[in-house]
Amino acid sequence: MSFLLYNALIVIFAILSFQMFSFRKLWAFTGPGFLMSIAYLDPGNIESDLQSGAKAGFKLLWVLLGATIIGLLLQRLAARLGVVTGMHLAEVCNRQYPTVILFFTPPSPPHSQVPRIILWLMVELAIIGSDMQEVIGCAIAFNLLSMGRIPLWGGVLITIIDTFVFLFLDKYGLRKLEAFFGFLITIMAVSFGYEYVMVRPDQGELLKGMFLPYCENCDSAQMEQAVGIVGAVIMPHNIYLHSALVKSRQIDRGNKKEVKEANKYYFIESTIALFISFLINVFVVAVFAEAFYDKTNIEVVGIMTNQTHPHTDLFPLDNSTLQVDIFKGGVVLGCFFGPAALYIWAIGILAAGQSSTMTGTYSGQFVMEGFLNLRWSRFARVLLTRSIAIFPTLLVAIFQDVQHLTGMNDFLNVLQSMQLPFALIPILTFTSLTSIMDDFANGLVWKIGGGVVILVVCAINMYFVVVYVTSLNSVALYVLVALLCIAYLSFVCYLAWQCLIALGVSCLDVSCLGNRVSNNCHAVFIEEQPAYDT
Repeated sequence: MSFLLYNALIVIFAILSFQMFSFRKLWAFTGPGFLMSIAYLDPGNIESDLQSGAKAGFKLLWVLLGATIIGLLLQRLAARLGVVTGMHLAEVCNRQYPTVILFFTPPSPPHSQVPRIILWLMVELAIIGSDMQEVIGCAIAFNLLSMGRIPLWGGVLITIIDTFVFLFLDKYGLRKLEAFFGFLITIMAVSFGYEYVMVRPDQGELLKGMFLPYCENCDSAQMEQAVGIVGAVIMPHNIYLHSALVKSRQIDRGNKKEVKEANKYYFIESTIALFISFLINVFVVAVFAEAFYDKTNIEVVGIMTNQTHPHTDLFPLDNSTLQVDIFKGGVVLGCFFGPAALYIWAIGILAAGQSSTMTGTYSGQFVMEGFLNLRWSRFARVLLTRSIAIFPTLLVAIFQDVQHLTGMNDFLNVLQSMQLPFALIPILTFTSLTSIMDDFANGLVWKIGGGVVILVVCAINMYFVVVYVTSLNSVALYVLVALLCIAYLSFVCYLAWQCLIALGVSCLDVSCLGNRVSNNCHAVFIEEQPAYDT
C-alpha cells in the first residue's frame, strides 16, 4: 500500500511545485490520457459497476479505487515507454522477442518469429473480446432507446457506422478526435451523474465503502464480484494503446530534460483522466447500491406488474437476490424512476460503447502494425480490425437474445483476464532495461513494486478464470482447459523468465552460462539503442 501511496503523491508534489508547473504545457500534452481512460468506461466496466452495487452495495468501492490506482501506475509505465523510446509496446515486442529460447538450451536462430506471433495472437484475442462487449453494449443501448424495435443484430450493424466516423475524424487530425472523445466522456458524466443525483445515495455509506478496505458479511458471490472489478478495470490492450498515443506529441528525445517533462505532464494528465473515469464508475455503483441492493426478484416483478411493464418476464418469481446486467439495469431504472431514467441510462451506455469501440479500433491498428510490421493504408487497417470483431459479435447477436447476454459477458471477461500477462509482463520487462530506457529505466522500487503489483493482479484474474471454469460442470471442458493451460502457462513462464532477467536476475540468462569467465555474454535482449522515431 505504501508503494501505491508513494507513487500517487508524485502528482500532488508536481502540482504544488507551481513555479515548475505550466497549465499551457499540460494542455499541450492533454489528449492521450483521456483516450486511454475510455477503456475504464466501456460497457464491460459499466456492467461490472452495476453488478457490484446490486450485489454488495457500497462495500466494494475501495476495490474499484485500488484497481484504478494500480491501473494508473501501469499506464505510467506504458506512457514512459512510448515517450522515451519513440516506439509503442507492440513495436518493442516485435523487436525484442525475435527468437525462441527454451530452458537450458542455447538460443535458436534469430529468424524464428514464434514468440512474437503468439504474443500478437493473445493480444488480438483480448481486443476482440473487448470489442465484442463494446459493440454489444451499443446494440443494447439502441434496443433500449427504440423500446425493443431495433433488434440486437440491427444495433450491431448500426455500430459499423462508427468506423466511418473514426476515419472521418482521424482525417482532420488527432486533436479533433481527442475533442470528440472528450465530448463522449462528458455525455457519460452527465448521463450517469443525472442518475446519481436522482437516486441520491447515502454519502456516508459511499465514503465508508470507498476508504474502508473491508467487506462486512460478504459471501463468495460478493468476493467473486470484487475479483471481477479488478479484471474489468485493468485491460491488456489499453497498455499497448497508451504507449502508442503518447507518440502523437513532438518530443526531442535527445534532450533528457524535455523527455522528463513530457513524462511528468503525461502522468498528471493520466491522473486527471482516470480520476474523472473513477467518478463516473462511482456514479454507476452508487445508483445501483442505493436503489437495488438487497432487492429480490419478486419485489421488482411486483412493481413492474403494477405498472403493466412489458418486461416482467425478465425476472423469475422467487425471493432470490436481483440479478442485473446492462439491459436489465436500464429496465429496472425505468421501472423505479420513470422512463427518463431509462433513456438517459441508454444514452450513457451508447456513449460508452461508441467511444470504446473506436479506441478498440485504434488498439487493433497499433498492435497489428507493430507486431506484423504492416504498412497498409489507414482504411484497410481499420476495415480489417473492425471486421475481426464485428463478425463474431454479429453471429452472437443473431443467435442470442438481448435478455440473455450475461453468460457471454462473463466469458469475455475471462478471456481478457487470461490475456493480462501478455501486456503487464512485457511492459515491466522493457521499462526495466537500461538498453531501452537509458536513464529512465525503472529503479529498484519500481522493479520490486511493479513486479508485486503485476503478480497480484495476474493472480486475482487467474482466480476469476478458475471460478468461471469450475462453474461449467463439464468433464470434457475440464480436460480441454487443462491441455490449453499447459501451453498457456509455458508461454507465460517464458515471458516471466525474460522479465526476471531484465529485472537483474542474470543467473537465469542461459546465454551467459558458458561465457562468464570470458565475459563474452550475449543478453537475451537486443542491447543496442533503437533508431528513435521522432
